[in-house]
Amino acid sequence: MSPHILILGGTTEARELAAELAVQRPEARVTTSLAGRVAKPGALSGDVRIGGFGGAEGLAEWLREHRVDAVVDATHPFAESITANAVRAATDTGLPLVVLRRPGWRPVPGDRWHPVASLGEAAEALPGLGHHILLTTGRLGLAALAHLTQLHFVVRSVEPPEPPMPPDIDVLLARGPFTLADETALLREHRIDVVVTKDSGGAATAAKLTAAREAGVPVVVVRRPPLPDGVSAVPDVAGVLAGLGFSAGR
Repeated sequence: MSPHILILGGTTEARELAAELAVQRPEARVTTSLAGRVAKPGALSGDVRIGGFGGAEGLAEWLREHRVDAVVDATHPFAESITANAVRAATDTGLPLVVLRRPGWRPVPGDRWHPVASLGEAAEALPGLGHHILLTTGRLGLAALAHLTQLHFVVRSVEPPEPPMPPDIDVLLARGPFTLADETALLREHRIDVVVTKDSGGAATAAKLTAAREAGVPVVVVRRPPLPDGVSAVPDVAGVLAGLGFSAGR
């Protein structure tokens, strides 16, 4: 019987993995699961399902019902609860699990980074850093900043942000990749003096870090949550293919 691989997706890497599996293992059934937070996701190779599973138990039941042979967690580095559920479900069903995480960003000379553990910690740091804030942490979690009534925020996200949120706010709906010229112009146009971002890694949204460095603008970087105990990650699609027992180019 052909293997059935479930990809917990939503990232660029998940999309690349589904496409690569279609080439490397055309006989395999590949299902990519999306949370449904983006209204119009791009095209994906293989089957696609939308929506949650109902926690670890619901995911384990789905894995059994659909006779899945392996699970790949290729969710966003900050999708902490999904990863925890994937680990529990894979353990409960005895299935192999490969976790794919793109490498995080690293500061270089000239960066003015302020690492924090959460948006709550970012909120504590912001009043002492500037007044015109570019927030690129997505549409969720803005409640942690809602009390900062004296600061002006420019919030960039793919989908409209969810309230509660700061009262003085401009919303920019946009999807990366963004060029250095784009980001430099954005900082200048909105007089940005602080950038807030999550350490999502990858090249699609990294230009803002270069733009901030060149402009001398501090960046508040929310650190990634740790992986569950005993779980390690591979950094790219090739690592997933190797973990599943085959490699690119085979």
